[in-house]
Amino acid sequence: MRTKIILIVLGEPNSTFSEILMKYFKSKQFKKIKKKIVIVGSYDLFQRQIINLKYKIQLNKISDINKSLKNKINIINVDYKFKKTFENISEKSNNYINNCFSLSLKLIKKKEVHGLINGPISKRHFLKKKFPGVTEYIANKTNSSQPVMLIYNKMLAVNPLSTHIPIKNVAKFVKKERIINNVTKINNFYKLRLGIKPSFAILGLNPHCESIDKVSEEKNEIIPSIRYLKKKKIIVDGPFAADTFFLDKNIKKFDVVIGMYHDQVLTPIKTLFKFNAINITIGLPFIKVTPDHGPNQNMIGKNISDPSSIFYALNFLDKVK
Repeated sequence: MRTKIILIVLGEPNSTFSEILMKYFKSKQFKKIKKKIVIVGSYDLFQRQIINLKYKIQLNKISDINKSLKNKINIINVDYKFKKTFENISEKSNNYINNCFSLSLKLIKKKEVHGLINGPISKRHFLKKKFPGVTEYIANKTNSSQPVMLIYNKMLAVNPLSTHIPIKNVAKFVKKERIINNVTKINNFYKLRLGIKPSFAILGLNPHCESIDKVSEEKNEIIPSIRYLKKKKIIVDGPFAADTFFLDKNIKKFDVVIGMYHDQVLTPIKTLFKFNAINITIGLPFIKVTPDHGPNQNMIGKNISDPSSIFYALNFLDKVK
């Protein structure tokens, strides 16, 4: 049986992701990983960044994914023209990033790939309002409908019902169908990939789950979805008021929390676990994991970034079914 491969798309070339990868490759954890790692990105730029940050790391440049070696830093080159090792983020890298993703998706079809890790991108420069985030971008390229973002730690995971959208539009996304879709897909993922039957907490949208308006999202959308999911034998409870839910006595009872908008659940999960969490996209033809950090332009080239999330991501993909 062939060793399965973890693909890593470098993403935005002007980010701290390359530095974070270097810290992983210099660690004892890299020597223990069972699966092969193949990077997709610019060989020349990554090599230049290694030298710039004064790491002693050797890359194994390959043209065929089947020639990748275990415990080596395999890299398939994607051409990228650059003048400086690190530059300001701009639209200059858009074609390069798109080419990296396109090549990776072609490689995944060869059935040798276990999972995909993508480095961060600039939503403003790369996505340019065409997609709310990378989750939706990849879903579009793979013809996947209604993908689900799961911010995962084995102690607790969260799912925002709406992702990177303006807060004024959140209520439009609080729909029974969307809640049922997200819970069902996450429930299946836990059972199939993790061997766990998860328990879900559903948060309300309004303060204290109460609305002074005639329209109540809790009454019209959230509570009916909970009733439906219970009939399907999914372990679910709520709606809970978000302001007090993330107390220890509450979160110990659940595996996954479904929030109605991005910061309602991402703020507490990052407070609880810092960078020991990963962003899993559920609903694609493969497992996609994103380390839980952005390009972080302000810290580029300083060699002070926290690599915890990439350690968590690779450890997760190395062990998950």
